[in-house]
Amino acid sequence: MRAIGAALLAWLALGLSAGAWASAFTSHPLPGVDGTPLQAIVRGPLTPPERFRVVVVPGSGCAGMGMVAERYFAGLLHARVLVLHKRTVGANATIAPADCGADFVRQDALAPWLADAQAALAAWQRELASPPLPLVLVGISEGAELLPALAARLHPAALVLVGSSGLDPAQAGRLQAERLGERVAWDELARAQAGTADDVSVVQGRSLRYWRDFWHWPVQVPLLAGPWPLLQIWGEDDALVPQAAYRRFEALAQGRAAPYCAVRLPGADHGLQAPGHDGVQWLWARLERWARAPERGWCSVFTESP
Repeated sequence: MRAIGAALLAWLALGLSAGAWASAFTSHPLPGVDGTPLQAIVRGPLTPPERFRVVVVPGSGCAGMGMVAERYFAGLLHARVLVLHKRTVGANATIAPADCGADFVRQDALAPWLADAQAALAAWQRELASPPLPLVLVGISEGAELLPALAARLHPAALVLVGSSGLDPAQAGRLQAERLGERVAWDELARAQAGTADDVSVVQGRSLRYWRDFWHWPVQVPLLAGPWPLLQIWGEDDALVPQAAYRRFEALAQGRAAPYCAVRLPGADHGLQAPGHDGVQWLWARLERWARAPERGWCSVFTESP
């Protein structure tokens, strides 16, 4: 099978550059579905009082967020923040997506990742003091594909999609393949995941188990039908998710019963970065405004110009 271009493989992961930064985050292992510890990191509010809690599900790939977490989440001043990593992913790992080890490739798939995340976050919620504070679920890139199922159990105040189309993964992937001129390779991959080869077979850097989950994973319908306020934020110069995918979900979400707000960042990339503007910190500042006065409504703080 002809290899899918590097840009299409890169679409599967949100790249985060590691850098030295003194971290207030601490290791907080949480049990996966079979009790195996998952590497999570947690940080309390930087400034009292604690007003809300944020659970972050990172993108695909085998790099952790530990090395960038302090800088990345600096704007969340009054939030307790937990970042949950996949099985086999080290919190401080800086491995490029193309260099993920065989153990990661063997275990990585959406269904077991969801089961692990549900078990781990249930355990974390049992640890927290009551009364509960508002919880915001943040999904970065692929991580957003877990949010509807997690929300059904965790009952968050709201969901945030960062660099995620909101469409089913296979639909968004096809649009990206067409954008890159890789439709033939995409169709070959579709045939491979629909075939009879064993789940452990590796195709285009991922197991067929991964691709089979990917091809049939529901995101669009549960997001549209869910009762949670929803923010979708993306960069208009995103190279990994096509604008057509974002626009398609945005149009569909206009009929959503629960609040939906879309923020498009001019000149920003997949990680919400633009020359002279950090869209991630802009997002956290708006979440802080919402947490100070949630009675104003979810979308009110996101309507101001980025």
